[in-house]
Amino acid sequence: MNHATAADGTRLWYDVHGAGDPLLLIHGQSLDHEMWEGVYEDLAEHHRVVRVDLRGSGGSDAPVERAYSMELLAGDALAVLDHLGLGRAHVYGFSMGGKVAQTLASVAPERVGALVLGSTAPGGDNEVERPRHASLALRQASTAQGRELIAPLFYTPGWAAAHPETVTRILPRNPLRAQRRHYEAGLGYDGWDLLPRLRAPTLVVHGEDDELTPVGNAELLAERIPGAELLVLSGVRHGYLHEAAPKATEAALAFLARNPLSAL
Repeated sequence: MNHATAADGTRLWYDVHGAGDPLLLIHGQSLDHEMWEGVYEDLAEHHRVVRVDLRGSGGSDAPVERAYSMELLAGDALAVLDHLGLGRAHVYGFSMGGKVAQTLASVAPERVGALVLGSTAPGGDNEVERPRHASLALRQASTAQGRELIAPLFYTPGWAAAHPETVTRILPRNPLRAQRRHYEAGLGYDGWDLLPRLRAPTLVVHGEDDELTPVGNAELLAERIPGAELLVLSGVRHGYLHEAAPKATEAALAFLARNPLSAL
């Protein structure tokens, strides 16, 4: 197993696939690197793809003595890049991982090439809130009923029924206290003021029917980040990157190809 070490000694799991411009993949809240199954393989045909498990998830340590924040999680991502000797990388962040990616591009702009922000939001008072039933489902995601509650928020029912293994990968498997730390970090994030200062070329991708992170948030991000591009995919929900494959992956690859590290 591959591990990098954060400044506080937390061990961080990662793996690497493919060759080309580095591309760091950052998973969503209480998920881990397995959420990228079925996606990272296509990305790795053109990029050196690095999947990371943030603290509290997957193969990484899960210290819970201190609060988590997007700054702390962005530091985890930087620790992995440092460990691999990568001075710069493109970054693809999904859901909470998109907030980590925003923070990373803000605190260490020299380390980030282009950004792909999927199913994410700006945080704070300006974020378009999810409906109450989606919040309740998120809080119960690790219970016995979690699969039935979360699956239709990520995917249309027919697609979820045909891809049970993908549904399993988007259910929380990390310790309950670590889940709480991730949840609190998301609640505490407010990127509204940092967004206009981001200089990385940015593609915002979202499912039109997303209720976990309503699509209005994608529109806010695209308006707030200078020069950002917006892709809204019809007929799909929070888990667009699986259900709208290969279209979503091809759009991300085309965007990164237009913004190679050598030109940034």
